[in-house]
Amino acid sequence: MPDDLPSSPLMSRRRFLGAAAAGAASLTLSACATTQPYPDFAGPATPTRPDKPSLAGYEAMYASVVDEGYEIPAIPLKKVDPRFLRQIVDDPTGERPGTIVVDTSTHYLYLVRENSKALRYGVGLGRAGFDWSGRAVMQWKRKWPKWTPPEAMIGRQPELERYSAANGGMAPGLNNPLGARALYIFQNGQDTLYRIHGSPEWWSIGKSVSSGCVRLMNQDIIDLYDRVPGKSPILVTSGIGVA
Repeated sequence: MPDDLPSSPLMSRRRFLGAAAAGAASLTLSACATTQPYPDFAGPATPTRPDKPSLAGYEAMYASVVDEGYEIPAIPLKKVDPRFLRQIVDDPTGERPGTIVVDTSTHYLYLVRENSKALRYGVGLGRAGFDWSGRAVMQWKRKWPKWTPPEAMIGRQPELERYSAANGGMAPGLNNPLGARALYIFQNGQDTLYRIHGSPEWWSIGKSVSSGCVRLMNQDIIDLYDRVPGKSPILVTSGIGVA
């Protein structure tokens, strides 16, 4: 997979971002924001993992794993709809290999591969996950990020004040809403505040929940993180082929 895949031309179904992108987006998407500074992405892409086994290997895929000192619990597979487990499928997107495609209408995320195939992950979506669509790039990524709730959320839930930007945000950990990894989405050089991230709430995959952007099970976001280099193109749409 190339180290620096160029962004495709701007496409936004709702024209949500424009000249005032940062100001408009921050009102709805900052639930996914963090307090960490933006690092420059430099150096070669993270080595990609070999293909995972298909249906027969799910117990290994979603087993408990120790990552960066955190023990991530196993996923109770019998309680998860098999449609939302990681699997290789025929690519329905028509996008170039290396592109991340989030289809909010089906709660699927596709990583497009060679030979008309794609690696598909199930995702959960919050309000912020529906509020943005278009083409952008995955500018950078972070292991075990901090999380900062937006002021509007703190207004509704005053108990979150202790995690405000002024107080340094919520430290990384198993209960952090951004989970084990976060991918940070930029458009035209600006942070959209749109995140693809992990979540300890495996039961929310395939569902629309109250807050957040695009969430994957922690085992899946770790797998995706290892496969995508910085500046990978991303498309968020409602319905494959819908601009």
